[in-house]
Amino acid sequence: MNLDFLQQLGLEAKNNGTWTGINAHISEDYITSYSPVDGKVIGEVSTTTKQQYELVVSQAQKAFPEWRKIPAPKRGEIVRQYGEALRKHKDALGRLVSYEMGKSLQEGWGEVQEMIDICDFAVGLSRQLYGLSMHSERPEHRMYEQWHPIGIVGIISAFNFPVAVWAWNSMIALVCGDVCIWKGSEKTPMCSIACQKILHDILKENNLPEGISSIITGDAQVGQWMTSDKRIPLISATGSTRMGRAVGRDVAERLGRSLLELGGNNAIIITPTADLKVVLTGAVFGAVGTCGQRCTSTRRLIIHESIYDKVKENISSAYNQLKIGNPLDTNNHIGPLIDKDSVENYLKAIQSVKDQGGNVVVEGKQLEGPGYESGCYVSPSIAEVTNELAIVQHETFAPLLYLIKYSGDLSNAIAIQNDVPQGLSSAIMTNSLKDAEIFLSAGGSDCGIANVNIGTSGAEIGGAFGGEKETGGGRESGSDSWKAYMRRQTNTINYSDDVPLAQGIEFNF
Repeated sequence: MNLDFLQQLGLEAKNNGTWTGINAHISEDYITSYSPVDGKVIGEVSTTTKQQYELVVSQAQKAFPEWRKIPAPKRGEIVRQYGEALRKHKDALGRLVSYEMGKSLQEGWGEVQEMIDICDFAVGLSRQLYGLSMHSERPEHRMYEQWHPIGIVGIISAFNFPVAVWAWNSMIALVCGDVCIWKGSEKTPMCSIACQKILHDILKENNLPEGISSIITGDAQVGQWMTSDKRIPLISATGSTRMGRAVGRDVAERLGRSLLELGGNNAIIITPTADLKVVLTGAVFGAVGTCGQRCTSTRRLIIHESIYDKVKENISSAYNQLKIGNPLDTNNHIGPLIDKDSVENYLKAIQSVKDQGGNVVVEGKQLEGPGYESGCYVSPSIAEVTNELAIVQHETFAPLLYLIKYSGDLSNAIAIQNDVPQGLSSAIMTNSLKDAEIFLSAGGSDCGIANVNIGTSGAEIGGAFGGEKETGGGRESGSDSWKAYMRRQTNTINYSDDVPLAQGIEFNF
């Protein structure tokens, strides 16, 4: 396989996984990055030592006062330059994402495009960090609120979106005047290094401190250094609900802020009026895209009994036409799972469906033979279940799709959809305006994302991304999510010759 994209991104066989601008005290411990595509070693990345971590935080603390005093539009100019550099490296970085993570090349390129899009959004935002003006009850007084940078933002990202989620956080944080420390997934460390190298060049060209953006690398212990560090006021963490509980607990213990993007158990409600062609496209891509390893992947189809058999037939037929193989071959629809542990968990989940009384309609398996030597390739599964099964209530991070039949009116389907611990993404397929509005009303979907006639995955950066319940409640990317990365300050200015007190209180001398 041609791996020229590694050289184009300046990646060597061994890479320093701690980036501070001072490469002292290099760790002797390395993480080996294996590609799930072919099982081969991509490279080795040094893990961050405690001494290096302290250096990273120190460099970030030094960089923050300089970075925050730069006017926001000029900070936006740095982000603009990074977006232009990403355009230049889009092909190579997209190929690295595909090779190290296993998603299709189209999705790899798409993830880098998300980075470019969020850079464009952040550049515009750099001129729109608006406050508010309020009328004071006291004469000759002015009240207003403004927003200030919060300081160091710690970012913990997951393997399934190894570059985009970092950009969602960091590009917004940078135009807000914050500095960032990023711990990427230890399963995709080369992606983190590639992104940092590109940004490092931009900072260097503009004579800016490298501490504006740093990376650290390692296991959960390295992440815990950040979550328990009082010098880092905000931790933005993406991952499992289990991980989020640990992060939230550590950050809350020190009264810090956490922005959590955790698990999903996303459903599409399919009503009798649904266009079945639209259903097929949205449901199949939602279920098997990224081999079911998106937090917004479609896990459940809640189908009205009048069209249940037809939908089941269409989906099952489509699954038989899916092409599974090397994700860098654009003819393939599905690449591998991230590693063999994920394969094992997937196979266990299929067995749990059977043990709990579900009916497996299309049974997935581990694929073997030429092209599947990494041991990470599987075929997707479809199972008929009821929503109450324990395995259905749990998020299986793999291409396992559940079919659930409902009868009666839409309220029954919405009750089924909402009856899981997670609350990230949701969708309804319908040509009834009334059903669409009910689904989007306060009594409808309880998820952070609710779509009509599109699937559960494929969020655009212009909208705030995140969910409720065990999904964590955080919001990233568009809309007014920038406020999470800043601190609010209320100001009152007295331009009179007296000091009138609020509520008419008298306190004269």
